[in-house]
Amino acid sequence: MSAGAQDTALAGPLTGRHFLHVFPSFNSGGVPIRIANVLNHIGPSLRHTVVAMDGGFAARSHLNPSLDVTFQPMPDIGPNPVRAIMQLRARLRASAPSLLLTYNWGAVEWALANYFAPICPHLHFESGFGPEEADGQLTRRVWTRRIALRRTFRLVVPSHTLENLAVRVWRIDPNKVLLIPNGVDCQRFSGPPAADVIPGFAKRHEEVIVGTVAPLRAEKNLSRLIRAFGAVAPECNARLLIAGDGAERAKLTALTDSLGLTERVIFAGHVERVEDLLGWFDVFAMSSDTEQMPNSLIQAMAAGLPVAATDVGDVRRIVSAPNAPFVVPKTDDNDLAVALRRLIENSELRDTLGATNRERVRTVYDHHRMFRAYTDLYAAALASR
Repeated sequence: MSAGAQDTALAGPLTGRHFLHVFPSFNSGGVPIRIANVLNHIGPSLRHTVVAMDGGFAARSHLNPSLDVTFQPMPDIGPNPVRAIMQLRARLRASAPSLLLTYNWGAVEWALANYFAPICPHLHFESGFGPEEADGQLTRRVWTRRIALRRTFRLVVPSHTLENLAVRVWRIDPNKVLLIPNGVDCQRFSGPPAADVIPGFAKRHEEVIVGTVAPLRAEKNLSRLIRAFGAVAPECNARLLIAGDGAERAKLTALTDSLGLTERVIFAGHVERVEDLLGWFDVFAMSSDTEQMPNSLIQAMAAGLPVAATDVGDVRRIVSAPNAPFVVPKTDDNDLAVALRRLIENSELRDTLGATNRERVRTVYDHHRMFRAYTDLYAAALASR
């Protein structure tokens, strides 16, 4: 049976069902875009309501217009936590969904609203943490997760690190914790770059482009990457290209200027089609304080890039074995600088690691595996009712 026929057969039990999705934000980011891709793949057989706690719905542009999707802002629930849970429960009952799907810590109140005498089956997805939990779990959040997620049909995580955390720290029944790695469209990210993706950018003769794709937020710690690049820049014909935007931009440009790197670091801003950009990179770099299974990493690997990164979440597990030595502790900028230098100076090494990374993504992280796992999960949750 072909992959398309399999997907059609799996989608059968989902036809006509109503899914209520609750996101902290449905602005463009890894989780909203991943779910948009899943829903696009399943097609118009489902009806969806998307609630964004912050009222942001920019990722709706990634949804196929043929889908039946209603977008709703978060209701005003007031400061009293008990009353807030009751208001959300009333909202949930009025929506009458076939399935409740909540995403990350910011949506956990909806899990609590469905906890006692559940209105519908519930799936919760945890994909990572902000800077406040980069180095450890907050006690209040641990206890809330222990309670709120105890009765969920499945707690879905993308990494072994999160899987262990869910079982050992949040004390969720291991039979309820499901690991589904993120997936990538390998063909989409294997093409040539677009000439006009960054206005005014042109690659210079024999220069090496070290690139990253990340929102400019504190937990991405792009200051670390800029400092590490600055340590090797005087010895190399290289530039650093940072694609992404966010609250840290002014701080990062000031750091770049202070290190004398103004002409060596390019801030490209937000790039809508990352696949048009990655072909300009020679090295993909990631300097985060916290990650689990970053989409940008597997996209870069699908594009055939070698990786220099901090050892957070499952990053070391994700890259190919030959690339693993270039995943370094986050505690020392010098380690990242050494990894960058080795990759910048050795084109043969870059080609070898890029090829092994591409093959690993094709073998393990192709998006059809993820689509199949999500569709199976949805069908099983609906059958549990």
